[in-house]
Amino acid sequence: MTTATATHPHYGFAESTRGASAFAGTLQLLRLYLRRDRIVLPLWVLLLSAPLGSVYVKSVDKLVNTPADLADFANSILSSPAQLAMYGPIYNLTLGAAGVWKAGPFHALIAIATILTVIRHTRAEEETGREELLASTQVGRFASLTAALTVACGGALATGLIGAASIKGAGVPGNGALAFGLAEAASGIVFAAVAAVAAQLSAGARTARGIAFAVLAVTYTLRAIGDARAGDGPTNVLTWLSPLGWSLQVRPFAGDHWWILLLHAATTAVLIVAAYLLLSRRDLGAGLIAERSGAPVAGSTLAGPLGLAWRMQRGTLAAWCVGLSLYALMFGSVINGIGDELGSNQTMRDIIARMGGSQVLEDSMVTMAFTMLGLAAAAYSISAALRLYSEETADRAEAVLTGAIGRTRWAASHLAFALGGPIVLLLVSGCVGGLAYGLAAHDVGGKLPRVLGAAMVQLPAIWLFTAATVLLFGLLPRWTPVAWGVFIGGLALFLLGSISGMPQWVLDLDPYSHLPKLPAASFTATPVVILVAIAAMAITVGLFGFRRRDLR
Repeated sequence: MTTATATHPHYGFAESTRGASAFAGTLQLLRLYLRRDRIVLPLWVLLLSAPLGSVYVKSVDKLVNTPADLADFANSILSSPAQLAMYGPIYNLTLGAAGVWKAGPFHALIAIATILTVIRHTRAEEETGREELLASTQVGRFASLTAALTVACGGALATGLIGAASIKGAGVPGNGALAFGLAEAASGIVFAAVAAVAAQLSAGARTARGIAFAVLAVTYTLRAIGDARAGDGPTNVLTWLSPLGWSLQVRPFAGDHWWILLLHAATTAVLIVAAYLLLSRRDLGAGLIAERSGAPVAGSTLAGPLGLAWRMQRGTLAAWCVGLSLYALMFGSVINGIGDELGSNQTMRDIIARMGGSQVLEDSMVTMAFTMLGLAAAAYSISAALRLYSEETADRAEAVLTGAIGRTRWAASHLAFALGGPIVLLLVSGCVGGLAYGLAAHDVGGKLPRVLGAAMVQLPAIWLFTAATVLLFGLLPRWTPVAWGVFIGGLALFLLGSISGMPQWVLDLDPYSHLPKLPAASFTATPVVILVAIAAMAITVGLFGFRRRDLR
């Protein structure tokens, strides 16, 4: 099979695995990809770089006026496991270190951007058949992957350099600003290489994205738990198992550990070499993970659209369920007593006491952990809803709808998973996390309901992102993939929070800001009902639009 791929003229890969011909056409594809990304690429580059100085550094500068204020600010961070897990530690009492501290999640955000970019221009192109058309011309075997990596890595590097300039423009030393910018770029470049490997493993773009995002989720969890457990002590070993942890360990404005960037470079080189080797060993359009053959005769479960949707969605749902449950298990097992671990000196113990004691810190950790889990479940929900778009653009929906299946019924079959899937994810992961927390605290009956409530209360915000996807699909089908942009925008707004200086009406667009902060706060039904009602209205309008428009 490999030999056929390398020599068959239909694939355009004759002689392509030898010498420079394997990269023939790379510059032409690079121009094509840059043209296709002429809006998206500058958007995520500016979104992940421009706010660094104008929002983060300047907002902290306004918040702290004296060295004592800065010391209190740093101590409050070090005494909060939730903030350590979400943003990472703060390493010294300088404006620069404090200013870039809350930009820690940008290392994960740029990873999301580069993963989507690489998969879009590699595996997604093969899945739709466009890659085969290009390969029938004089395009080398490695041209598409090389051009995609160049776009993604170039965008990551531009993000880091513009971000460094933004931080330096806020009036802090240039060396620290450059260290943060390069650390941010390094995170994006590593995960571009992760996506390049994932694109070789599966024949489907959805599965390839899922593999890459699973790696990102694991590394983020390792970094978060490592930083939360370390507090103001030595760096936890879990942090060193994560490329995101390496980026924080560069420590801008606190020593500028440039040598850590070598870890990113070495990991990227190994992954890219692996991606090229895997690419050379597979057929065009195929993945190294073989697709299983279907049964010779369809079962009774495939008699209707819901059964077909279940057949297409079940593997993805199971994979997400396992991934989020592992995340919940890891967090649930470390939350108990985390406040006592941080209280290693009198100052820290006094701060913890003023904040309400260890239980308050544990509750805030639960809130943070399951808010992040809710964001991940929202990504699953969007992906499940986008199955409508992929089925339509691949002309498979038309074949189904020519029978006795109405449009609303067909769309509802996939929406059942987009809306019901998050319920399963949150219920299972909430039970797993609650059991782990309860067993560690010897209080399963007390901890499990609190954790389960913190998990399930995320549903209204998740459904709002689902509704936005359906609304785009029904009214603006060409722009349906912009649903990922809506998600990234909501995620950025959530991370910016109140320090951004944005008007309150802009901050109110973040659905997660309206949810009850269980288990620390009491449950309030009003915002939950309002969010569910808005989601229901948007889904109704989207389905109505889909019924009245032409199929694409």
